[in-house]
Amino acid sequence: MTSTLRLGKTMVATAIALGAFVTMPAQAIDLIAIGKLPGTMSDYSGQSALLENGVRGDLLGGIGSGLAWAGGNTFLALPDRGPNAVAWNASVDNTTSYVPRFHTLHLNLVPVPDASTGLPFTLLPTLVGTTLLYSHERLNYGGSIAGYRAEPANNRHSRHYFSGRSDNFDPATTSADARDARLDPEGIRVSRNGRFVYVSDEYGPYLYEFDRESGERVRAIKLPAKLAIAHKASLGADEISGNSAGRVANKGMEGLAISPDGRMLFGLVQSPLIEDGGDGGRVNRIVAIDLETERVHQYAYDNYLSDKAKAYNSSELLALNEHELLVLERDGKGLGDDSKAVVKRVYKIDLAGAQDVSHVSGEDALLPKAVGKTLFLDIAAKLAGAGLTAEQIPAKLEGMAFGEDIVVDGVVKHTLYVANDNDFIATTPGGRSNPNQWFVFTFTQADLGGSAFVNRP
Repeated sequence: MTSTLRLGKTMVATAIALGAFVTMPAQAIDLIAIGKLPGTMSDYSGQSALLENGVRGDLLGGIGSGLAWAGGNTFLALPDRGPNAVAWNASVDNTTSYVPRFHTLHLNLVPVPDASTGLPFTLLPTLVGTTLLYSHERLNYGGSIAGYRAEPANNRHSRHYFSGRSDNFDPATTSADARDARLDPEGIRVSRNGRFVYVSDEYGPYLYEFDRESGERVRAIKLPAKLAIAHKASLGADEISGNSAGRVANKGMEGLAISPDGRMLFGLVQSPLIEDGGDGGRVNRIVAIDLETERVHQYAYDNYLSDKAKAYNSSELLALNEHELLVLERDGKGLGDDSKAVVKRVYKIDLAGAQDVSHVSGEDALLPKAVGKTLFLDIAAKLAGAGLTAEQIPAKLEGMAFGEDIVVDGVVKHTLYVANDNDFIATTPGGRSNPNQWFVFTFTQADLGGSAFVNRP
């Protein structure tokens, strides 16, 4: 049996150069490749100066917060608000003036066995470019702390960069103020024409549209006011204690999906709103936004797992078609803090016929209106089956994207890429290597339970 890829000539040539095409058993959802980039690399931002905490501003880390397919072997990878694991000032939750960005990657999937993983394909990641995110209009920045300015040093006329530092906001406005400079990106998708990227954020929460080539923000998409908080603070704990409604601090708009026709965005709030039960509650909100009219619908998603008797936060959305989505649920355990991973699962949901909960609040009222879900993929089980221990499974699997189809023995296989956010920590407290990683799975139409799959970048 042989495996072939429907890829460009360059990738086929790479495969031939590395060896021969390989056999691959035909079965259900399979893990076929793992790719890595070291957590000590520099990106192409040019931000080599040290941040407030002594970490380089160009450290290539956290790039699994979001992952988007841009066609061929090209993907966009999104880090979050930057390295804040190194303490420097508790008044801003140790956040820094790291400039939010996205990276352009080539993830070359080659049908040659990988001796390092024992898997039938080799994934070769390459960093191609880095794009910093900025606004043409001036943004709201905080003041100086311990001699460090909140405003990015590379700001100039008509180019005002966003920042991960938590004090970059106007205290007189709600968190819906799109002029605030603080940005904690968590999800990324590419527009249908490939010219723009959409980014979800936890601080606002916000949904922004950026020019893909330059990184300039071109639109702030209006979200329901009830998602915002009235009283902003640079400390997450103060935001939690100072608000009775809206998103939970550091758990705003997390996952992001775009419909294959490019008309709809779907955003996932990571935690239930404060009035819906808050962190630890059961019901997250999914917002569906028409990109032309900006009309918004809200749907309820129950993140409770009966086999674990616990509610888990959700990290990502991915659209199968115009109304069916994949949802990534996970715990925060595994490689990163040397604990043991338990829950890393992908569920399938259908919003067709789901009840709009825009005017519904409270867990008890929302639960009966929550969409049903079915298990699509148990990531932790698949990784364990490939020989990874519970300590080796990344704690923060957050990014998901489809990729190019491959053909195995004449059978079309769809590909699903899952990325980890290593929190800019290259080595765990216990001394384990903690690189940027991507896990590639294959599935067929038979694994979708009758759902249609429209595969478009």
